[in-house]
Amino acid sequence: MVPVKNTQRLPETLTVIVTGAASGIGAAQVDTFLKAGHKVFALDRALLSQTLQDQWQAELDKQDLVFCQADLSQAQAVDQALKTFQKHFNQAQVLCNTAGQLDDFKSFEETDLTLFQDILSNNLTSMYLVTQAFLPYLKAQAKAVIINMASIAGLGPGGGGIAYTASKHAIVGFTKQLAYEYAAQGIRINAIAPGSIQTPMTAGDFQGDQAMAQWVAETTPIKRWAQPQEVADLTLFLASNQADYLHGTVIPIDGGWLNR
Repeated sequence: MVPVKNTQRLPETLTVIVTGAASGIGAAQVDTFLKAGHKVFALDRALLSQTLQDQWQAELDKQDLVFCQADLSQAQAVDQALKTFQKHFNQAQVLCNTAGQLDDFKSFEETDLTLFQDILSNNLTSMYLVTQAFLPYLKAQAKAVIINMASIAGLGPGGGGIAYTASKHAIVGFTKQLAYEYAAQGIRINAIAPGSIQTPMTAGDFQGDQAMAQWVAETTPIKRWAQPQEVADLTLFLASNQADYLHGTVIPIDGGWLNR
């Protein structure tokens, strides 16, 4: 028996939820979706900088962009964020779980319980809470997309410290299991695994003599860091109909780092 082709497609104009939206990759994702004509509900525990407010003022005025400050590792804060979303939107097709925190490459013996739990809470628990909160809106659509931010640290050692690496491995498993459970319901779930991206989160590597930044570039086969826009461009593709057959995939964007 020849299977029936699924002809359901994402609409031309999407409503997109982006966490970690106030800087780095998240901010680039917000900007990229807005420029593509989509609406965005943006979340971050930090406020938008004046630069981003000025950059997005037209979209904020039209409410094509709504920003909500929230600590997404806290269930109550996520509930409040959901209420804010409900005041402005009645649907969502795409969820980008981008928010995350580094652990400064701390080894196991340098990592106390407080740091370990803090990294897991900010990277993994927040993803669980946000996905849980917005899943009903995604399930209500004919097609929907979740894009989780993993890392090369989720695919092997050396991309972070013990806490960060553990959290990103967990995100890979979270992504694959979620994709397994919801693919038949029309929700396409994948993850992006960035390597060295020049963002405010990695700004410390560029301080002083920039020895760390130079070392990272030298040990990456392409011999450079990536920019957040490169990750945002991949995100836009994963949120498109052209990526419809990708499910439970973790896509490295690492300049060949994993091939070393």
